[in-house]
Amino acid sequence: MTIMTTSTQALQQTLLDQICEAWLKLQQQQPLVHIMTNTVASNYVANIVLAAHASPAMIDNPFEAESFAKTATAISLNLGTPTTEQVQAMQIAAKTAHQLQKPWVLDPVGYGTVLRWRSGVVDQLMHSQPTILRGNASEIGALAGKQIESKGVDSTVDSADVYLQARSLLDHCECIAISGESDYIISKDYPVIQVSGGSALQPRITAMGCALGALIAAYSAVTSPALAALTAHVHFAIAGQLAFERAQQLGSFNVAFLDEIHQLNTETIRKYANFKILPESI
Repeated sequence: MTIMTTSTQALQQTLLDQICEAWLKLQQQQPLVHIMTNTVASNYVANIVLAAHASPAMIDNPFEAESFAKTATAISLNLGTPTTEQVQAMQIAAKTAHQLQKPWVLDPVGYGTVLRWRSGVVDQLMHSQPTILRGNASEIGALAGKQIESKGVDSTVDSADVYLQARSLLDHCECIAISGESDYIISKDYPVIQVSGGSALQPRITAMGCALGALIAAYSAVTSPALAALTAHVHFAIAGQLAFERAQQLGSFNVAFLDEIHQLNTETIRKYANFKILPESI
């Protein structure tokens, strides 16, 4: 049994208040998010971001990347199905975001020894210092230098096995979000935060992780990097949990999940948010 200290309880309550505040700011500001994601995910990602009350723009060509990166409030880059032209656009957008100190999220899909070209692209993008790095345990572990075999773009290890090794990546970004059965938020601002909840059906739906990265970017436009990652993960976990209560079949669950993303409110956050501060800092 975990016994929470008074200071830990106080921090957890503060974080819950800040999650609610970040959600309210997202509703009020409806930030414009410049998103480059994979071809399988693009429509789904846009719908999730819209459902959360932000504004997605799926612009991924190098001829418009710089001008739109300057216009957008935050940027989300996902290496799901990279093409030469899209990679050029990503490099331009990442460099522009870094120069203008705009928040941007990097999702290094498939990073590792199998997909070497895209992994080299990720290494190049890391020079522009992403604000938040989001991925599964295999991707984050490989990026941190841990030798982990990955099955294509799917994680083959548990996020709990990797988060302690991920701290080295904070030299290159402000926050790391590791997705899995439990999610872990790592930053210099807080101890490691574990987020639980959701549904086992979520990994069965294409583009869930891609959409989560874009939602993190949306929240990064209205709050700090660590709180953006935490709030987006809590948002997803609550939506998954409540959607499964309504629908246990995959297709109907998917529709219910979109509904729950849309109709989240602060009362629901306070009732269902399931996160804890881990006793062992990294």
